[in-house]
Amino acid sequence: MPPTDPGLSLSSADTLGRQLPPEYRALSDDGQRPPAPAAGPLLDNLAGWGAADTPAGPFALVPVRPDRDLGRITGWMNDPAVAAFWELAGPPEITAAHLRGRLDGDGRSVPCLGVLAGVPMSYWEIYRADLDPLARHYAALPQDTGLHLLIGGAADRGRGLGSALLRATADLVLDHRPQCTRVIAEPDLRNTASVAAFLSAGFRYADEIELPEKRAALMVRDRARRHLL
Repeated sequence: MPPTDPGLSLSSADTLGRQLPPEYRALSDDGQRPPAPAAGPLLDNLAGWGAADTPAGPFALVPVRPDRDLGRITGWMNDPAVAAFWELAGPPEITAAHLRGRLDGDGRSVPCLGVLAGVPMSYWEIYRADLDPLARHYAALPQDTGLHLLIGGAADRGRGLGSALLRATADLVLDHRPQCTRVIAEPDLRNTASVAAFLSAGFRYADEIELPEKRAALMVRDRARRHLL
């Protein structure tokens, strides 16, 4: 289970003037995405969810294609601030193996790029928490949906956008997964900035759980409370 690390962020002025690379522009322009085998029914066809509004512009989850995205994600994983939590620093083969474990699965975990205002700037894993080993460590409910994330560039962190992206992603999950009653995350307890970002994004601190690789804060965003927090 990778860590959940918002990293945190950038302002709208940093993103709105950037141009979407051609390989992503088609996804943004017409809302169509190429089929992604891992983005199927277990997560209600995540590839077709479209974008959510944020203060910095539209934000969309685009399922990873290693032929297009491996170099970018490998670069992020080798950033010391990211490597400290994800522990995937090293050559592209290490990142490729991590991605392959999700892309070759049954669709219970979908790796995505977070594309903000036309710019791929974060990495996300949207997963069925109730079908994940995490479910052994908390009282899982059917269709619980979990998320892991990292903000890619150092210049994109520390300015408060992480909470907005977390809120937008949780809203995408709840909007497009009608049977899901809550969104789950489990950031490392030592990552106080991450825990604070989840709280600002409308998640509640539900419990403290012991996982094989860390002691984590169980953060929950409930469908029933989404318009109150």
